Amino acid sequence: MDQESHASTWAVSLTNFLDSGSIVAGASGLTLWQRQFNLSSFQVGLLGALSANAFGSAIGAIFGGHLSDKYGRKMIYTYDMLLYMLGTIIVVFSVNFPMLLLGFLVTGMAVGAGVPASWTYIGETSGDENRAHDIGISQFSWSMGPVIIFVAGTLLAPMGLMGSRILFAVLTVIAFIAWLLQRKLPESQDWLDQKRREKLTNTKPHPYRDLFSSKVSIWSLLFLCGVYVFWNLVAGAMGFFMPYVYQTVGGLSSLQANMLQAVLWGCTALSGYFGFALFGDKINQRFFFFLGAIMAVLAWIILTYIGFGWVALWSFVIIWGLSAGIGAQAWYALWAVELFPTKYRAGTQGIMFFIVRGTAGVWSIIFPMILSSLGFKVAGTVMIVLLLISLLIGVIWTPQTRGKSLKQIISERYGSEQ
Repeated sequence: MDQESHASTWAVSLTNFLDSGSIVAGASGLTLWQRQFNLSSFQVGLLGALSANAFGSAIGAIFGGHLSDKYGRKMIYTYDMLLYMLGTIIVVFSVNFPMLLLGFLVTGMAVGAGVPASWTYIGETSGDENRAHDIGISQFSWSMGPVIIFVAGTLLAPMGLMGSRILFAVLTVIAFIAWLLQRKLPESQDWLDQKRREKLTNTKPHPYRDLFSSKVSIWSLLFLCGVYVFWNLVAGAMGFFMPYVYQTVGGLSSLQANMLQAVLWGCTALSGYFGFALFGDKINQRFFFFLGAIMAVLAWIILTYIGFGWVALWSFVIIWGLSAGIGAQAWYALWAVELFPTKYRAGTQGIMFFIVRGTAGVWSIIFPMILSSLGFKVAGTVMIVLLLISLLIGVIWTPQTRGKSLKQIISERYGSEQ
């Protein structure tokens, strides 16, 4: 991998850092905002539902993916971080609930617009032998967001609500740095070649008609949603509710809950880099996917049926953390780039990300109800079933793409359709 490609991967990966960072910063300050503005439980739920964790990013993904295919990956990087900064600044200076809600929504939409474009750009600008490596860098960056925000949040905790405002101010500064770096990126050569072909043949692809008229694309879309949606229902609920579960079910303090989450995300970052990035291009992908997926199942079996003693808690945190770095999200990010043609690659990711974050939004309303009415053992069992579904789909239909160029993969899968 040349130096320029390496630098662009890290620059684009900042989008993933800002995605997870904004989710955790929003979740960690919820009780403080609730006290400050005297929010009802419905209003708290609305903040979660419209944030970067759910519907906010789902809306952004639909628009961002389509615009990225139509006007270029670089167009997203020229404007997206400006939108993100606007959202975080609104949160920093929020004086009432509507203002806070708007800040969460704008930040979430910016995240949603940026993530499909970032994975597409990384995949298109990577070499055939290091595509998983570069996607692994983006996953490492995604994991480091919560680690840094949890540590910063713990240090700023004595400042109360002002500490939460400072967290969003820090995200604003990082988004500004990301904007400076990303706006200098060259356009994806794959996208430029696609536009040149369209000009020569005088054709203009329809973003959704072309996608849904292809059986291969529909099958790929269903496969990837099967792998990612079911896993993300668990991961999304954990990202927002796990500190709450530790405290209400396990009787832990806020500091202990945050410490566990910081260690969990640290393990995810380590396995994302030293696992997925270093070995994703080298070893059998079906086995590698299975390893991450079965570890995730094992982690939830321990927490659900052994309980909240410290041995079980640390086992859960370490095994889940390591599994997440080599788990469904990393594989989804890789395969979503490989399995679709350039002309609707980002747009398809936008649709899938909309489904993934949208279902996470609905689940974030249902999960606490199951937890409070049926208890943690039932809620945990549901999580295990969701993870098993993702495991089975991924292992049975693992695509054989390792070491192949994007052009070769598309030619093999679509043939004369393209």
